[in-house]
Amino acid sequence: MPQKTQTFNDGVASIYSVENIASPGGMPKEALTIKAANVRYKERTVGMSRFWAAKQTNAKIGRLLRMPKLNSVSTQDVVIPIDGKQYKILQVQYPEDVYPPVMDLSLERLDASYDIT
Repeated sequence: MPQKTQTFNDGVASIYSVENIASPGGMPKEALTIKAANVRYKERTVGMSRFWAAKQTNAKIGRLLRMPKLNSVSTQDVVIPIDGKQYKILQVQYPEDVYPPVMDLSLERLDASYDIT
């Protein structure tokens, strides 16, 4: 099966990890710490089956971004695309028929924003 060549022309996003920035012994305080800055992406359509499968688990997938593959990205991370809003990563998938290697991130918009360190 021939591979598809992927472009990333829709914008740039940064990926953050959520970490406790409180001083030792203090009240926990979570904030975002940069993991990958200025990663280019392609906006994808959230398909009906993906949307409804997420609804069954009370998740609301609002965006689907395709980015170059980064092995360090997980569902514990937060993405901030070009719109400046914060999104939790609900799922990371690695399609095999695409060049260069990519990852698809299913995202849910966060109601409350984290501080950025």
